[in-house]
Amino acid sequence: MAVHLDHDVPPGAELARRLAAAGARAVPDGTTLVAGASRELPRVPRRTLVTGGARSGKSLEAERRLASFPDVVYVATSGTRDGDAEWADRVSTHRDRRPGSWRTEETCELAPLLREDGPPLLVDCLSLWLTDAMDRVGAWDDDTWAREGRKALRERVAELVAAVRTTSRTVVAVTNEVGAGVVPATAAGRRFRDELGRLNAAFADECEQVLLVVSGQALVLRG
Repeated sequence: MAVHLDHDVPPGAELARRLAAAGARAVPDGTTLVAGASRELPRVPRRTLVTGGARSGKSLEAERRLASFPDVVYVATSGTRDGDAEWADRVSTHRDRRPGSWRTEETCELAPLLREDGPPLLVDCLSLWLTDAMDRVGAWDDDTWAREGRKALRERVAELVAAVRTTSRTVVAVTNEVGAGVVPATAAGRRFRDELGRLNAAFADECEQVLLVVSGQALVLRG
């Protein structure tokens, strides 16, 4: 039980929503609590997908979902970009925001992590995972895509989705919404847009909760 929280906590329904992610609840001032009495706590979703546009606040929202867990594996699918100071600054900002007890793994090998037992996973993000997967199968070349790339990518996505379906871990994954209006000028760009849409839909199907973050506001689509 926590009392006299600081004034930076959000009010009303937003506070209740954030507490529910940690399996806690807010009660009105003056509520009498009886020692030993128990009420059903909010259900904490085991698998959550957080989607949204660029700079929408989706990564911050994902981190809030696991803020009450002392031991979290933060899976960064972005890798490193030598000589890119702006990218390094982005990565540093994300890292500084996370609790010191969280461990970071920079990898796109998500399926093995999902199949393992262990602390909660925060995956940021699926769109960069898909970029790596498409790189591996040569999906940017039209001939390679038609000949073997499409099949290889679908197999890799299916492996990931199956691992999410059977995982015993608590998982929060971040992804990007694309294709809301602008049509990419190249076939490769349209291919990525379409495949990310398919990946997001398949991943969301396996999650108990799906959130859409718009302008820093989280909208519950499922759960």
